[in-house]
Amino acid sequence: MTKVVIVGAGPTGATLALLLVKRGIAVTLIEAAKDSYRVFRGEGLMPSGLDAIAQMGLLPMLESVPHRQIDAWEFILGDRQLFRVDEPMGSNRPCTLVSQPPLLAALIAEAQLHPEFELISGVPVKDLLYNADRTSGVKLADGREISAALVIGTDGRNSVVRQRAGLELVKQPKSIDVLWFKLAAHPKFVADNVFYSILNNGSGFSVFHGAEDGKLHLAWVLSADDQTDRKHADWAETFASLSPLWMAEHFRNCADSIESPMRLSVVVGRCPRWYQPGIILLGDAAHPMSPVRAQGINMAFRDVIVAANHLVPLLKTEANYEDIDLVLSQIQAEREPEIIRAQQLQAQEAWKGEQLRKNGLLRLLMMQVSPFLGKKIQQFWVKGQYELRQGVTDVKLVV
Repeated sequence: MTKVVIVGAGPTGATLALLLVKRGIAVTLIEAAKDSYRVFRGEGLMPSGLDAIAQMGLLPMLESVPHRQIDAWEFILGDRQLFRVDEPMGSNRPCTLVSQPPLLAALIAEAQLHPEFELISGVPVKDLLYNADRTSGVKLADGREISAALVIGTDGRNSVVRQRAGLELVKQPKSIDVLWFKLAAHPKFVADNVFYSILNNGSGFSVFHGAEDGKLHLAWVLSADDQTDRKHADWAETFASLSPLWMAEHFRNCADSIESPMRLSVVVGRCPRWYQPGIILLGDAAHPMSPVRAQGINMAFRDVIVAANHLVPLLKTEANYEDIDLVLSQIQAEREPEIIRAQQLQAQEAWKGEQLRKNGLLRLLMMQVSPFLGKKIQQFWVKGQYELRQGVTDVKLVV
């Protein structure tokens, strides 16, 4: 019998599977999709996530897949630069963008070097198996049943494992959705990859060069009162009308390269309980994060480290089920304070942006004082980013 079944081969599942098999623990990793390519996968690695990658010995792997640093953050309000902050903002490492599909492929390829690893892809989990009142494995859509000492649900914000286990997800009120675009890159972004946040006339978007060569990513914020006709919008002209002259010219010149957007329905929440006997949720399955300041993948890697610290000593031995189940609550207890705080900080960031978007007088005031107080505003913003960049709690891999 495999010791661990992990459902979902995203960043949480693939990384945890690799850590466990490298320590001699048998893992079956199950992924419903046939490959890891999606229209959208979060790319932002904050210093906290990069530190987790370094602790897990995965920096060489990161270097081997498409990635790109953010060089600075710049905020443009109306027709004025509010402020610019250069990376790494006092951190050991700058915020870095990574292409998730190649990273996931590399994680799985390394795991496959270990005889303890099994990958099942292209077959979704249909249900959970039980022995008395304890989860004892999973049933696949093709009828196969896989028994395990522990099932770990890492299958994202729409987790099937969470639903089958009856674990409640308490969602935060929805404030925004996002339209995600890709388009041709401007050479200026290649030389100086600035993450621009632009707010003009009550509309806002962010634009930056992603990890993929030659591609800008653009996130258009859809608020509840957004009246944009998304099917018939002239997006190049819409972006251009809100942008600095050089950027506006680029949007118009590369209008034909703007790909049809993907709508990201933002789900933010947290399970009051992440576990039951024989099963635990991690990553977005337990606590889907807002896209604000790219916390999802960073929290995922930190979840992995804490889970490994608690589980490896037990799974390497013939620990009984009661001992395994006992540490599941300890994993949640250790991770939950950071998740709660990060979601609070994300909500605060979103609220501030929404106040600026809705309040024309506030925008006008900020534009008027920026020549005199821009440095103070910059310092206030940098201070507010610390926990979102560095993490809230101390996370160290000890196994």
